[in-house]
Amino acid sequence: MIYADKNGNRMEKTTGQDRFLEYIYGHTLTRMMLKPLLGSSVSRLGGKVLDSRVSKLLIPSFVRKNQIDLSIYEKKHYSSYNDFFTRKILAEERPIDGRKEVLISPCDGRLSVYKIEENSRFQIKHTSYSTESLLKNEGLAKRYAGGYAWVFRLCVEDYHRYIYVDDGVKSENVKIPGVLHTVNPVANDSFPIYKENAREFSLLCSENFGTVLMMEVGAMMVGKIENRHQAARVRRGQEKGNFAFGGSTIILLTQKGKAMPDPDIWENSLNGIETKVRLGESVGRGKKR
Repeated sequence: MIYADKNGNRMEKTTGQDRFLEYIYGHTLTRMMLKPLLGSSVSRLGGKVLDSRVSKLLIPSFVRKNQIDLSIYEKKHYSSYNDFFTRKILAEERPIDGRKEVLISPCDGRLSVYKIEENSRFQIKHTSYSTESLLKNEGLAKRYAGGYAWVFRLCVEDYHRYIYVDDGVKSENVKIPGVLHTVNPVANDSFPIYKENAREFSLLCSENFGTVLMMEVGAMMVGKIENRHQAARVRRGQEKGNFAFGGSTIILLTQKGKAMPDPDIWENSLNGIETKVRLGESVGRGKKR
């Protein structure tokens, strides 16, 4: 897989997990064998194991394998693997860009941006999506025609807490049930994962970017999307929630003319390259006042 960072450096990295998932999702028989593992009951069982005290034994090997620098996180004694997985980073390690015209990243991850056509459809690799199938709400979907879909893919080694991208008023959370495919790009070639996976969204009536739809998408072995608030007034950089164990995805939908992706991110997206971004840093610009 090819990634780029915000400094223009490109890197190619394929892990053992990538190769394993490519094999599983690349063959009909193995995809059929996978189906029983995609349900929420399996995820809940895995979550219980990872919430147990004995799961602490998994932490040292995960840190070594993924080269996690624990010095940048708040120091605490972890009661379980999931307690470690949802660890909180030091504030100075993720400064929040406070410029009102800047759209910030809600999380650490790998970002691709897609134009939503006037018919409310957009394309992720070889899979066509519609905002209606994503939201299960035709009227709401039409509000984002001509805008952008911002897809932030989190890997297991990423920081798994996320924030609000602007000051504003947040709606109630809407939950959409579904299965739990991996969000690794290889799965998207076989399944429309973002309209099949369990997900949750809310609307942020923001001060600077119109009404931003913020969606959290669960993934394989992610049994919990843990959002902090229902309807509330929120502020830029305030913690919105976190994912439990596993890779996962955050999707932003922005309305036509309200935000434009940074040029490097847009160019990378057009070329099928994900851009590595950090929570709180610039990913786009709002409409000039």
